[in-house]
Amino acid sequence: MNTPVCDYLIVGGGTAGCVLANRLSADPSCRVILLEAGGPDDDKWIHIPAGIRYLLREKKHNWFYMTEPSPLTNGRSVYWPRGKVLGGSSSINGMVYIRGQRTDFDRWAASGATGWDWDSLFPYFLKIENQTRGADAYHAVGGPLTVSDRTNRSEVWTRFIAAAEQLGIPRNPDFNGADQEGVGYYQATVGNGRRCSAAVGYLRPVKGRANLSVITGAMVHHISFEQRRATGVRYEKDGHWHELHAAREVLVCGGSINSPQLLMLSGIGPAAHLQEMGITPRVDAPQLGKNLQDHLQLRLTYRLNRPISFNDQFHSLAGKVGMGLEYLLRRSGAIAYPTAQVGLFTRSLPELASPDIQYHFSNYTTDEKTGMPDRFPGMTFSVCHLRPESRGEILLRSPDPGQHPRILPNYLATPEDCRVAVEEVRLTRRLAATQPLADIVAEELAPGPDVQSDEACLDFARSNGTSIYHPVGTCRMGSDAEAVVDPALCVRGVSHLRVVDASVMPTLISGNTYAATLAIAERAADLILNTRP
Repeated sequence: MNTPVCDYLIVGGGTAGCVLANRLSADPSCRVILLEAGGPDDDKWIHIPAGIRYLLREKKHNWFYMTEPSPLTNGRSVYWPRGKVLGGSSSINGMVYIRGQRTDFDRWAASGATGWDWDSLFPYFLKIENQTRGADAYHAVGGPLTVSDRTNRSEVWTRFIAAAEQLGIPRNPDFNGADQEGVGYYQATVGNGRRCSAAVGYLRPVKGRANLSVITGAMVHHISFEQRRATGVRYEKDGHWHELHAAREVLVCGGSINSPQLLMLSGIGPAAHLQEMGITPRVDAPQLGKNLQDHLQLRLTYRLNRPISFNDQFHSLAGKVGMGLEYLLRRSGAIAYPTAQVGLFTRSLPELASPDIQYHFSNYTTDEKTGMPDRFPGMTFSVCHLRPESRGEILLRSPDPGQHPRILPNYLATPEDCRVAVEEVRLTRRLAATQPLADIVAEELAPGPDVQSDEACLDFARSNGTSIYHPVGTCRMGSDAEAVVDPALCVRGVSHLRVVDASVMPTLISGNTYAATLAIAERAADLILNTRP
């Protein structure tokens, strides 16, 4: 039985995989195959922005990972949703569009990720965008990713912005412009009331190319090698085994959890750990799976003293009808945009060089059991530390690829991370106590008025902190011998194998990771095409 052959074999149809499929198959002489463990992105709730509430609670399109219990989170496991569908996490994320700070990328280059500084990546950020505001010095039009503004406003949002300004935080009309610091409205990866995932922006327009094959429901078990050259993969689909051969390269795009898992299953990783799992080491890569970073969010909630929140709209017949009509007739309103549309970037200490705290502010609260809006008016401050010092790791649970790996994020492991968590609680309380926001507050629900000391605030963070879904770093790129991939994203110790996704980030960026992952994949496509024989 002949093994199908392609030039480039892409493992993972998420954000980066969709970009590579588009760019590499643009050359009709290149045969490209894209494998995705999940299914097609044909669920209506993927494309309706308000569907995120459903997508984050179901397992059809979601790996639904859970971290290992840890004393650092007071014995809790923390939920980590990741996309298991074409488009990957870009098909289930919050659609907030943030690039990060210039210094984030310059820090990468200074650490040994040569060529990944801001000036090198900025042209790719422009290449990504179809900016509804139009082109200017910081934005572009005509790219695959639609980026838009929300058109409607909420009284709760405007009061939050005004309160922040009262505290000396400047108004910022563009978090992706000259400066990130300030308070204002997020832009979203939404076009005409529809989610613009990587599958929509990059894959859908080229799905008819004769040289591109997309295979869903394909669970890759391991990468195949001849000596130390990656030659293809072995995967399972519908209970049957298949093999594919890559004449040029195998490109792993599984993300910060699945990419290190697949490399370890293929014999690349910490040798002692692989031997414990019964896997023969091919390459001893002690740092594979290490360097795991994530943004830990604290959610502080308040009951309001008047019915002006989304909770009230959601539980009102007139409100529901209004939302439905607004979406059907104008593709606008609450159904057409992500839940958190107001943002704030500020510093936990005034002497810091740039903001290290981010807010996603929402004009609603939710019931923990159902995930639905509460039946009383409320608002939620979701706040995270942008550049945590804590580092975790990914380990195999077993040599079975169907078994979720062990995720040990190691949240709040350093004194600085703990200090910032306490400051997040205190800053949120100052915001809530500042006019005109204070005028609508009835009571603080979480953490509650009994939580006052630094120790109590930190305990609240350990007992209630959750992921805001930005894991990176487990296949760190760099120029040093311990880096998992080099600056060309080639896996050290083998050939014809690259990792292209958020796992290669040396450090977390200051914000949501979707845009930066797209930029990584765009630059990677150029690196791959420019090194063809």
